[in-house]
Amino acid sequence: MNIGLDMMGGDYAPLEAVKGVHQYLSASAQPATLFCIGDEQQVQPLLIEHNIPANTIRLIHAPEVIGYHEHPTKALKEKQQSSIAIGFHLLASGKIDAFLSAGNTGAMLVGTMYTIKAIEGVLRPTISTIVPKLNGATGLLLDVGLNADCKPEQLNQFAVLGSLYAQYVLGVDSPKVGLLNVGEEEGKGNLLAQSTYPLLKENATINFVGNVEGRDVFKDKADVMVCDGFTGNVVLKMAESFYDIAVNRQLDNDEYLHRFHYENYGGTPVLGVAKPVIIGHGISNAAAFKNMILVAEKMLQTNFCGIIKHAFMQAV
Repeated sequence: MNIGLDMMGGDYAPLEAVKGVHQYLSASAQPATLFCIGDEQQVQPLLIEHNIPANTIRLIHAPEVIGYHEHPTKALKEKQQSSIAIGFHLLASGKIDAFLSAGNTGAMLVGTMYTIKAIEGVLRPTISTIVPKLNGATGLLLDVGLNADCKPEQLNQFAVLGSLYAQYVLGVDSPKVGLLNVGEEEGKGNLLAQSTYPLLKENATINFVGNVEGRDVFKDKADVMVCDGFTGNVVLKMAESFYDIAVNRQLDNDEYLHRFHYENYGGTPVLGVAKPVIIGHGISNAAAFKNMILVAEKMLQTNFCGIIKHAFMQAV
């Protein structure tokens, strides 16, 4: 199992990335082989400082970095020696099995779509976010920004992708799928919601429980909640603000509110593509990098991309 990690991506890279590698290696009895992709002059001294033996990782030199404000497509084309470009090259050539980065999100998405591409049958890949439930369970919301405008058929597929992820990666048995809407009754909502509902209702591969409202997001009505990326991103950013409010009010030690901290989940995978690609938060710290690696490890252990491929082959 070979996992590639962009050591230069993130506001606090490469230091926090190195510390995350150290945490992962220290906690794992049988760690994956980590391909640490970054500028040797910056990364190597940190690896030595944090006592990471050379034989436990592979350091891949990448002298260039794609900045947050660079145009994704242009930067990937012009910076072939960047950590993100090299990471996708290694992934596409089979030298690594998964690629993770907290760097330029646009570059990660462009690299995914043009290098790895979607699994056959998937109309559009999607990204999700973990939703902490009040009862201690874990939910999933998708899409949260990759597809601002959607068609009903795409939301129907997001439901399948989210359900599979909840089942095989999050460990939710027979996940309940809900359509995020402005009312519980069938027929509510805008044209997209009204057209999506019957598709979800007729989809025998998911456990559809109907519409869920905004007040249901953190309750146990649904394990997987489906919406367009515009709506999902608004909900995501609002949820992120909960933790900021908790910190400002010194409530961040509250067991439930602490579950909103991004570091607990590491990053979000691009669902529907042929190999695991995981995008981390720009302010990722060591714990977030460690958890990103663990997400990739779980996806590889469960052959999650193969599960998606099989599911969509069955649907054809």
